[in-house]
Amino acid sequence: MLDVKLLRSDPDFVRDALHRRGGAELAGVVDQVLAHDERRRAAITEADALKAERNEASRTVGEIKRAGGDAEELIRRTRAVGEQIAELDRRVSATDEAISSLLLSTPNLPDPAVPQGGEEANQVIRSWGDPVRHPFPALPHWELGERLGLLDLPRGAKISGSGFPVLRGRGARLQRVLIDWMLDLHTTEHGYEELRVPYLVTRESLVGTGQLPKFEEESYLAERDDLWLIPTAEVPVTNLHRDELLGPEDLPLRYTAYSPCFRREAGAAGKDTRGLLRVHQFDKVELVRFERPERSADALEELTAEAESVLQKLGLAYRVLRLASGDLGFSARMTYDLEVWAPGVERWLEVSSCSTFGDFQARRANIRFRPAGGEKPAFVHTLNGSALALPRLMVALLETYQEADGSVTLPEVLRERVGTARLEP
Repeated sequence: MLDVKLLRSDPDFVRDALHRRGGAELAGVVDQVLAHDERRRAAITEADALKAERNEASRTVGEIKRAGGDAEELIRRTRAVGEQIAELDRRVSATDEAISSLLLSTPNLPDPAVPQGGEEANQVIRSWGDPVRHPFPALPHWELGERLGLLDLPRGAKISGSGFPVLRGRGARLQRVLIDWMLDLHTTEHGYEELRVPYLVTRESLVGTGQLPKFEEESYLAERDDLWLIPTAEVPVTNLHRDELLGPEDLPLRYTAYSPCFRREAGAAGKDTRGLLRVHQFDKVELVRFERPERSADALEELTAEAESVLQKLGLAYRVLRLASGDLGFSARMTYDLEVWAPGVERWLEVSSCSTFGDFQARRANIRFRPAGGEKPAFVHTLNGSALALPRLMVALLETYQEADGSVTLPEVLRERVGTARLEP
């Protein structure tokens, strides 16, 4: 959530930043918020003056009564003032709700380093490895998966509809091994604490991280209990410290968590939705950081490097993109996407988004810290990144390490855990 004080003090800056994200219509939110804020402050000023008048009248009524006089006229006036105050308080409450509604639906401001434009303006800032070009006709992962008995798309669709794949046998084991291996990597080498989190959360939790109210139609809701299936472990992990005041010694906090993820929107019909490319349910290992504001820029570089290390250890070619302002996620201030090369579909596939949110999520979730003893509390900075999302990681692994005979050779780091060096028909 944006800070109303920033809108008051530098409306042109906020207006220009929002214009970079969504054009003039989004930038117009600034004027709407400021108009409500002006009415709110005027009502508070008037109410304060009336409260002072009521207090003075109450003292006068007491003096009149002690002197044996008649104070009925002043008492009636005091009651009328009380009704005016109540009406002004209702007006303040209404403007508070209007401001909150606008700000809850307004995205974060992009970092000055973020390029302007849409997806076409995303910048490739570095790459690692050479994209594989097989000397034989490369198969897409859905054909490999079916031939090797790893993937069962028809039965997944029979059970739950399209976008809900079934992994079988060695396919299920390979995905479980990847999850376990990534969690071990992040806890033992990168210093994260592992969490096991709920997969159903309250509305407040989704508001805290920015999924609601903006993306309500893309989320799965258990209406009877008003609990929502998580779109990512970012939601429960970030809300772990909602409404908390952390001490000076608590930061940084670094958590990793595995979870299934549930998203209604899985792309339009066509080749981009085949196999595991776009699904409604998928597994992911998430990294979440709570940092001091002065550390958040460096923390984003560190977190991104930690996600990259997974791809490097697996020997998969990838590139890092800095997303442009029009392609940023709702809550993000800056995002690096990691895209891995998949030779079977001949595409770069996003397997991670690593983002810093500044204090945007912390304001929504009321997560503060005390910089030092006696200092005024401040909002923490939150960051998160996938490290990594499993479906497209599986796609890249199968398609990159496929052999001409339809088998798949596994990377060295996985062989002992999977129990074989090669997946064969």
